[in-house]
Amino acid sequence: MSKSWRPWAIGLLALAVLAAVGLRLTAARRTAATAATAAASAPRPALELAPIDVLTVGRHEFVRGLEVTGSLKAVNTAYVKAKIAAELRTLEVREGDAVRAGQVVATLDTTEFDWRLRQAEQQAAAARAQAEIAQRQLANNKALVAQGFISATALETSASNEAAAQANLQAAMAAAELARKARADTTVVAPISGQVSQRLAQPGERVSVDARLIEIVDLTRIELEAGVPPEEAARVRPGAIARLTLEGSSEPLAARVVRLNPAALAGSRTVAAYLAVEPHPSLRHGLFARGWIDIERRQALAIPASAVRIDQAKPYAIVYAQGRAERRSLQLGERGMVASQPMVEVLGGLAEGERILAASAGSVPEGTALRVATLAAPAASKSH
Repeated sequence: MSKSWRPWAIGLLALAVLAAVGLRLTAARRTAATAATAAASAPRPALELAPIDVLTVGRHEFVRGLEVTGSLKAVNTAYVKAKIAAELRTLEVREGDAVRAGQVVATLDTTEFDWRLRQAEQQAAAARAQAEIAQRQLANNKALVAQGFISATALETSASNEAAAQANLQAAMAAAELARKARADTTVVAPISGQVSQRLAQPGERVSVDARLIEIVDLTRIELEAGVPPEEAARVRPGAIARLTLEGSSEPLAARVVRLNPAALAGSRTVAAYLAVEPHPSLRHGLFARGWIDIERRQALAIPASAVRIDQAKPYAIVYAQGRAERRSLQLGERGMVASQPMVEVLGGLAEGERILAASAGSVPEGTALRVATLAAPAASKSH
């Protein structure tokens, strides 16, 4: 009898163990689900923003302008050329050297020109002697005609010979002057003051007439030559204020429009505007620069161009409203400048006094709770 109930007892014991384990697992799952629901329903901590990450929308003196690019050019530049064909003896200056107008910068071989000058001077002396002989002969013949010793025809012949001798003398003297000038041209001087930008020949070379020896640029007067679109050219006036930045530099440089080309460029159809740049040690002939020409000034609702988000189909801004992030579509107007900061006019989507997130805040999802580290928030630009 005792042996028959043992299997039943073992089975009942196993079922009891399984039931206990099942109850424990069910209780654990319910506890985990309850904890997850509580965690999900608990408020998330607000994203803390630095004061510089929040900008206040306001009205500013909005400067509508035109962005231009171009290369800096020295107003005064000159290629120093050889005026005669000869061997280059010396070239006194190198790139970067300062020169002044009238300074000797090169010399050419004078041997050939010394001999030519001597020959021309001797020929002039001989022509002068012949002219003096012809002049005396004419004077003598005039006296003889008066006394009746020679005919009037002989006198006319003497006068013609004297005139020819005088003409030969003038020609010989002119040839001597040309030879003297050629000799003087063996000394090459700088036509303007400035700095040497290129050295285009070397001593010992034989240079031809008009061969370039060096280039000189005067950095005291620098201009930016910029192409203006034809539809904007009528709005640009001489005297307009401009600001420039050189490639690789963020320091603004003051400039102004001094003149406009009356003809459009054949290829691009743009109109060349010339901007005089205030002297600065960093200016160099040929540097690339970007500029902004002021065309119009007016009061407008504007925000920094960097605060406009363009990763969606329509531009938008992230508004800090009631402690949360709200994405607001924008209707934008023209671009301009406020205190040297690129701004964009807001025609719709924002109101004066609202606060938006700057680009430094990064991308913040819609509805994110926000908190500013301090109560004060900076304005949208540095000046109003």
